[in-house]
Amino acid sequence: MIETTGVVHFTIPVSDIDRSETFYHDILGLETISRAPEPFNLLFMKSGEDIVVLAKSKTPINPNPGDERFVHHAFGVPLDKYEESRAHLEEIDVHIIHEEDRQDGVFQGKQAHFHDPDRNVLEIIALEHLGP
Repeated sequence: MIETTGVVHFTIPVSDIDRSETFYHDILGLETISRAPEPFNLLFMKSGEDIVVLAKSKTPINPNPGDERFVHHAFGVPLDKYEESRAHLEEIDVHIIHEEDRQDGVFQGKQAHFHDPDRNVLEIIALEHLGP
C-alpha cells in the first residue's frame, strides 16, 4: 500500500483559461501563482494552502447532466462568512442550483452549489462537522 500524505492539487477542465481565471479569482478569491503556456495550457491557483489547476480541455466539458451536482468541487468558507458568501453569488447573478444545511452524512454544514462558466459544479461549504 502507498501511504499518501494528502492531496497536492486537483485539476478542473475549462474551455477558456483567461475567462476561468477571472471567474475563480473574482468569485472564489483564488490567487494565481503560475501559468504553463502552450502546449500545456495550465493555470495554477491557490485557495488557502490548497492548489487548484485549471486545464484547457481538448474535449467537451459535461461532468453532470442538467442541474445534477454529484461530480463537483467543494471550497470551504468560514462559518461566519457563509451567508455573506451566498449573498455575493446572488448579487453577481451566479445561479445557485442547490442549497442545504446538511446535518447528516460526511460533510455537515451549510452548502451552496453553482456552475462555473463551463458548467463544472462548484460548492461552497461552511463545514461544521465531519461525520462518520
